[in-house]
Amino acid sequence: MKTIVKVVLLIAVFISIAVTMAHAQAKKKANKDTENWRYEIECVSVGASGSYLVKVWSYSKKPVVAIEQAKKNAVHGILFKGFTGKGAGCTQKPLISNPNLEQEKEDFFNSFFETGGKYMKFVSTSGDGSINAEDILKLGKEYKIGVILSVSKDNLRKDLEAEGLIKSLGSGF
Repeated sequence: MKTIVKVVLLIAVFISIAVTMAHAQAKKKANKDTENWRYEIECVSVGASGSYLVKVWSYSKKPVVAIEQAKKNAVHGILFKGFTGKGAGCTQKPLISNPNLEQEKEDFFNSFFETGGKYMKFVSTSGDGSINAEDILKLGKEYKIGVILSVSKDNLRKDLEAEGLIKSLGSGF
């Protein structure tokens, strides 16, 4: 009887190790897809209290990875790209005007954008988080997935000001 318990326990340990390794591999793949910051961002509308509703088009060979990375891409777009849109007030310059800051503060941004990192405080899915069928495109061997997200631009700005990465709006020129 003790032998059976030991075998079952050993099998359970091996299964948990295998699941943990598979999960870590999936995160590594997701981060690799984001390293090059391949995405498009467009304004859907201006949200309440300093937020923007944006659609982010992310690319990956796996749709799940593209969807997971959309939040990182949305925050990155607000910080470094800016965006345009059709609605009133739907044009936003990047919060960070120095194009070299991402490399100059690489340690900060690596930590900020790590999986589950601080960027998550500033972004959320819009509505129920479902994706329309027309927002899932197959392009050769990869997918282009459009996800609508809400980004709290004002809170993001305040955080970057507190970190000393950008000047406050009231500091003058």
